[in-house]
Amino acid sequence: MKRASEIFIKEFDYSLPEDKIAIHPLKERDKSKMLVYKAGRITSTRFDQLPEYLPDSSIMVLNNTRVIEARILFQKQTGGIVEIFCLEPKEPFVDINEELSRKGSVQWQCFIGGASKWKPKEILQKEIVVNNKTISLNAGFIEKNVDSFTIEFFWSPAECNFIEVMHAAGDVPLPPYIKRKAVEIDAERYQTIFAQTRGSVAAPTAALHFTPNVFEDLAKKNISTQYVTLHVGAGTFKPVKTETIAEHQMHAERFQVSLQTLNQLTADQVYIAVGTTSLRTLESLYWIGIKIIKKLFKPGEVLNLSQWEAYELQNENISFAESMKAIIGLFKKQKIEEVFC
Repeated sequence: MKRASEIFIKEFDYSLPEDKIAIHPLKERDKSKMLVYKAGRITSTRFDQLPEYLPDSSIMVLNNTRVIEARILFQKQTGGIVEIFCLEPKEPFVDINEELSRKGSVQWQCFIGGASKWKPKEILQKEIVVNNKTISLNAGFIEKNVDSFTIEFFWSPAECNFIEVMHAAGDVPLPPYIKRKAVEIDAERYQTIFAQTRGSVAAPTAALHFTPNVFEDLAKKNISTQYVTLHVGAGTFKPVKTETIAEHQMHAERFQVSLQTLNQLTADQVYIAVGTTSLRTLESLYWIGIKIIKKLFKPGEVLNLSQWEAYELQNENISFAESMKAIIGLFKKQKIEEVFC
């Protein structure tokens, strides 16, 4: 296996004609095309046929994150537009739901579109309507970071919380390859039907095609579902400008998993990760369990995994179930029901 320093970004270049990009979703989610790789052959079918290709009595793991309206536009008096793309709270490892529930003011890490139009100490302002009340929303520049900006939002009256402000002032941030403005239907279609925990700036796209009918067909094959939560972060939108993978610094992403789900992940069954967000959550859980077994966490330290740590750790043939049991043991010792990483 190549080292990250030996893998060049250009190796992943490929041609993607614009007419192959679906700019608008189909009317029915599960009628989207689906590629199937089996026994060395690639065929094409529809997503509603998915249950036919999955083994009976397997466990499907899905990401139930919910996309927030993270893209907020401010129009200056001169007519220029400044786009603020909210990525995550200023402070790392905080409860994002607490930050979204704050009233009056918050500080977030953001991308800025049109930053050159934003003069130092200039306060951007716009009026929005929240719960039938007019709110004055303001944005102030705090500092420039390595690849983002710290922005303070403050509003009055201060009785509403930040997620209500976002809902009224912002738009769902569509992927950069979707070359159109967000429209009203995107707020519903750019969410999975099981989206629950708010915090993502992008949807877990592989799961967008699931419908109640698909879940009913899965249940007929005794395929159960378990949910994890990974909030998709800035790395989805951050351009890769380096020559090798090793030089590219990824943004950290937070995830959470319940004790109930961890117990299910110790079963001797086939696990099916839906999309890359669910897969990297399971992968990260495995290596976090390895770190617990190896006693690499300090007491009270946040459970985390650095960008290249999984490639540096030795697993010594520890199974996935053993790793999950190590995390469960820590849960029970600390008397907690959900892990945040």
